[in-house]
Amino acid sequence: MTPQEMVERALGLSRNDGCVVLVDEGSTANLRFAGNTLTTNGVARSSRLTVISIAGQGVGVVSRSAVRDEQLADVVAAADAAARDARPAEDARALVEAGPAAPHWGEEVRPTDIGVFEGFAPALGEAFAAAESGGRRLYGFAEHSLTTTFLGTSTGVRLRHDQPTGRLELNAKSTDLKRSAWTGVSTPDFTDVDVAALGSSLAQRLEWAKTRIDLPAGRYETLLPPSAVADLMIYLFWSSGARDALDGRSVFAKPGGGTRVGERLATLPVSLSSDPGAAGIACAPFVTAHASSRESSVFDNGLPLGRTDWIKDGRLEALLQTRYSAELSGLPATPAVDNLIMTGPPDGASLEDMIASTRRGLLVTCLWYIREVDPQTLLLTGLTRDGVYLVEHGEVVGEVNNFRFNESPVDLLGRVTEVGSAGQTLPREWNDYFQRTIMPAVRVPDFNMSTVSQAS
Repeated sequence: MTPQEMVERALGLSRNDGCVVLVDEGSTANLRFAGNTLTTNGVARSSRLTVISIAGQGVGVVSRSAVRDEQLADVVAAADAAARDARPAEDARALVEAGPAAPHWGEEVRPTDIGVFEGFAPALGEAFAAAESGGRRLYGFAEHSLTTTFLGTSTGVRLRHDQPTGRLELNAKSTDLKRSAWTGVSTPDFTDVDVAALGSSLAQRLEWAKTRIDLPAGRYETLLPPSAVADLMIYLFWSSGARDALDGRSVFAKPGGGTRVGERLATLPVSLSSDPGAAGIACAPFVTAHASSRESSVFDNGLPLGRTDWIKDGRLEALLQTRYSAELSGLPATPAVDNLIMTGPPDGASLEDMIASTRRGLLVTCLWYIREVDPQTLLLTGLTRDGVYLVEHGEVVGEVNNFRFNESPVDLLGRVTEVGSAGQTLPREWNDYFQRTIMPAVRVPDFNMSTVSQAS
């Protein structure tokens, strides 16, 4: 049975008032390497069926992997029964009405395969050779996935999205394993990855690390590269649900009630947006909700998505809104979009130019183990990793110890003094969950390195 046939059959089997069916066909290909040697490679396939049944205002959701033809009726019956037994859903709304069907709805699913690395693999081999001759060891992995999502509803919605996702993580170490540097990139197809440039950047950082400088905890002027900025802005995005703000449970709650939409968060003209059609980080142009939460609603499945400004010129413009929460807040429905773009003033400097204009400060490689401390201020804590460097008079003079930091990305936006040029990047901490970002480097005059960390 094809995914399209599974959607149609499941919709036909449901006996309740409404039904939404999602079929996700996934495939992955990967290369893994250690010590300048390819260690493993492989491919995998997956399939998942989600049936969302609606009885009155009750909702039943059943999701299963690798459903066989003869199991389909049981899955639908289980969703129907769960819906009839469910309490009324507070987000219950009429299902989205059908628009034009996806023009490629009926096309065959074409999975990714190891051939996606055809041009990348030889360049990786050359990087291995360069690292070996330079006394370095490269570790990491390259992974490409292609997920095709079919969405069908009892109101006639028939939509499809093919989502390619690729990531490369490279870690370089000295032969004694005492120095380490990391870099990573996000890519839709690995044709745009400059492995040689990434390898050269890692080699330079290992050279910087030959000089070790110990610094105490404190507030430092700090350059955060795009990867670190992505990790902080993704957490801000995930925390921007309108329901939590309306209930007074988040940093976006307005004292006395309501939300902070319309308030200025940054003095510089910083913007944070999402756009399903953004080049290099394109994503689904419609809602695909496998379950309801405070930030999403199964009743919104198929709702069109477009460019959304979350922060525009420093001012909070929108929060994550379902149709239900939009009625509560009186603001437009603005569902989540699966990418994130941050920009600053035009003609932003490159990270290299920002380093050159730094009298004294820290250059961070990336952040990790980020955890929330206080939702009311969105205070986060985490660690630096794989290289923190001291910059003096425009030059990197050595590597310093790692730190634990305590910062709120919302508060940080109000203190940023420079925003560099934006480019596609890979978050270090959250790339298992969110990979499509375009971010700049930023300068923070007083980034809070709260304690010295022994992490390497």
